[in-house]
Amino acid sequence: MLDKHYLTPLFAPGSIVVLAGSAEAAAAHTPQARALHAALRAQRYAGTLNFLDSHTSGTLADLTQARADLAVIALPPQELAAGLETAARMRCRAALMLGGAVGAPQAAQLHQIARRAGMHLLGPNSLGIQRPALQLNASAAGPLAQDGSLALVCQSGALTAAVLDWAGSNAVGFSSVISLGPHTHLGLAAALDFLAHDAHTRSIAVCMEGIHDARRFMSALRSAASAKPVVVLKAGRRPAGSAAAQTHSGAIVGSDEVFDTALRRAGAVRVRSFVELFSAAKCLASRHRPVGRRLAVVTNGGGPGVLAADWASDIGLELGRLSEAAQTRLAPQVPAPATLQDLIDLSEEAGPEHYRAALAAALAEREIDGVLALFSPKPGTDAVAVAQVLAEARQQADKPLLSCCMGDTSVLPARELLRAAQVPSFRTPEAAVGAFGSIAAYHRNQQLLQQTPPPLAATLAAPDIEGARLVIEGVLAERRSNLTEMESKALLAAFHIPVTRTLLARSAQEAMLIATQLGFPVALKIDSPDIAHKSDVDGVALDLRSAAAVRDAHEAMVQRVARLAPAARLHGVTVQPMARARRGREVCIGLATDAPFGPVISFGAGGTMVELMADRATELPPLNQFLARRLIERSRVAQTLGEWHGAAAVDTAALEQVLLRVSEMVCALPQLREMDINPLIVDAQGAVAVDARIVLAAATPPASGGAGHPGPYGHLSILPYPARHEQAWPLRGGGEYLVRPIRPDDAQMIQRLVRELSPESRYFRFASHIVDLPPSLLARFTLIDYDRDMALVAVRRERGTDDAGEACHTERIVGVSRYAINPDPASCEFALLVADDFAGQGLGARLMLSLMDVARERGLAEIQGLVLVGNSRMLGLMRRLGFEIRAYPEEPEYRLVTHPL
Repeated sequence: MLDKHYLTPLFAPGSIVVLAGSAEAAAAHTPQARALHAALRAQRYAGTLNFLDSHTSGTLADLTQARADLAVIALPPQELAAGLETAARMRCRAALMLGGAVGAPQAAQLHQIARRAGMHLLGPNSLGIQRPALQLNASAAGPLAQDGSLALVCQSGALTAAVLDWAGSNAVGFSSVISLGPHTHLGLAAALDFLAHDAHTRSIAVCMEGIHDARRFMSALRSAASAKPVVVLKAGRRPAGSAAAQTHSGAIVGSDEVFDTALRRAGAVRVRSFVELFSAAKCLASRHRPVGRRLAVVTNGGGPGVLAADWASDIGLELGRLSEAAQTRLAPQVPAPATLQDLIDLSEEAGPEHYRAALAAALAEREIDGVLALFSPKPGTDAVAVAQVLAEARQQADKPLLSCCMGDTSVLPARELLRAAQVPSFRTPEAAVGAFGSIAAYHRNQQLLQQTPPPLAATLAAPDIEGARLVIEGVLAERRSNLTEMESKALLAAFHIPVTRTLLARSAQEAMLIATQLGFPVALKIDSPDIAHKSDVDGVALDLRSAAAVRDAHEAMVQRVARLAPAARLHGVTVQPMARARRGREVCIGLATDAPFGPVISFGAGGTMVELMADRATELPPLNQFLARRLIERSRVAQTLGEWHGAAAVDTAALEQVLLRVSEMVCALPQLREMDINPLIVDAQGAVAVDARIVLAAATPPASGGAGHPGPYGHLSILPYPARHEQAWPLRGGGEYLVRPIRPDDAQMIQRLVRELSPESRYFRFASHIVDLPPSLLARFTLIDYDRDMALVAVRRERGTDDAGEACHTERIVGVSRYAINPDPASCEFALLVADDFAGQGLGARLMLSLMDVARERGLAEIQGLVLVGNSRMLGLMRRLGFEIRAYPEEPEYRLVTHPL
């Protein structure tokens, strides 16, 4: 069944066999084995648990009868391979290997054994897993954690143990604790993938150190973050910049900055400290999430309120304010000294009833996205009573409510009450505001997650990709990596990016003739493949207004460059008219290549001071207009693009178009490694690239995420929307429908499709009587990674009327087919659903054939699925399509249908 995760035997096993040495020979156990024995025996695991000693438990034939979902192995390093082989002979479907001293060569050997046996292996250097709801503690990390809805995934065993110790004294519960460790077979991406499906998990906290496969990581993170909040703490932040970079962009963009960009695009939230991790996770796991960044502060003391307001401003939040009408209504209900205009300062006279009135007003205000209640202990004020008011308010709130009880001893009972009522509580105003900042960032990042731009903007003229490739091939054939300015501008022009007209002069006389033809004033620039930054060798002369000035500047420049860069090859000097825009703004659009995330597009202030100003906003390609606009807004130079110092506002649409064109270049040309369009001058009339510098790679590296099938976008960590799979098909009885890949904004149409099915059709598809898809499942179905999954929808346009009674057209999804690639990864499992009123019209067959075409293009060898025995219509369709149908012994109520591709 498509909806049952392939890692269920590992993380939710029904039966476990333990290979951790004999219980009678405890002295010979590894430290992990001793901890494991104690952990497993400390509580009653909900499934079947058997301890086996392969040395004393009988013959191999006896062992093979002890089949289990999961084998937990904690043996000395020299016995690990034998233990894993034993688990394989017992036909275990998954293995968990505890340890801490296995190097890469031995780990590779263990991975090979697991692959050969078809087992999913977590380890060999894992600290183990905990699943409190199952009463399962298969770990060496100490006692079983409290049950909760937060999942923890950690690449460091020491940090895992520290987090669990901290959580125990802070009443933080977990749905899962997964320790990965170095050289593990199943890594961070697999853990995230399972937790995205896990019904016990409402939010995910990740402690990570590094990424080995950016495509898989981004795919899993986007999938998880689309279903539930994900908060990430990353260790090992490296300094930005690269000594080997040959462009400004390559020098400025550093790996940690790119990691921030990747998390933002994936819809996750990054935190910088251990405490922030749980503060953010605690808030994100609450019932309500913010839809903005306006935080109202209700306080009984001006000082703490001002601290909160200052910190909110520092991290980019806005202070939520009551409307004048709300202030008027609230004023009679609070003490006379209270002030309500900015902070809702109830004064030191505030009691529980005053907090109740103020919270009701703030939570009802439409211009407020979240509320922070600050309480400072005062003589005669009952902190517990105030906490009780907050607990009651939370039950009625439709937006986040956070609390901060300052002090210590006198407010401990109040904090306990808030904790029991699941009101996020903090010790300082800054911590509380920071937590709201994290959940506000989550909302903003979720908007970015929903973007699935096509590789080429449909509204733009098609670029000359073939011409661009010819330029690149010519440069690489000469064993060069740096393009000259003329070549760089030719590449930009091939993608319809406006450039200044540039001609190459090989002598002072040619420069004078060209300048006369172009018209004065002109600019001269040295043209050399060996000079990265022309200004470093005084290789630029601007605003030359006569032929004599051009001649003198040419001769002086050539002599000067020959002296300062004697080894540089000089092709000549380029001549170009001075840019027309006297009041234009100079910006820089760049490209850098990050390991492991690949191409990164940057935007910021341009000109010769670009590195000193270090104004850079970054985004991962591909871009669409929404992403391009947000990229511009995140830069500091964005503040100057409106009316500024007497200059008219720039043409931001033209600037967005250039960014979309750069995104096209990055998607279509995997040889690009670094690029500066600097300066790009933009004004009210448009944008023009005055100078450009591009660096190529001699060869394209293999894709990180494709399983033997990188495709045309193997160099990207996020795949573009595969518009090439869109096809229009006629419908029996007239009309047509569009088959296309699914998009995130299809969620409500998918929900409608499921809701309007008959109970029988819903049961045949989901093996349950579900009426509405839960939000997490709906998100998983509609926001997919097109590399490892595919879903095709059949969309039918229908006539209808709007609210005003006017005729209009609406779209309706009337069928969907999907596959998910199996872990092998040569096959995939499919699912098919067709609206009841469109059954028997050939829709199901067309969706399946189209899906099989995509799977075949992806390089898969077989498509398979499970069909309920009673679903005669689906089984009949499978027969007509040539599928083989056979029994499925593991679940007799299903038939396994397969078809080679």
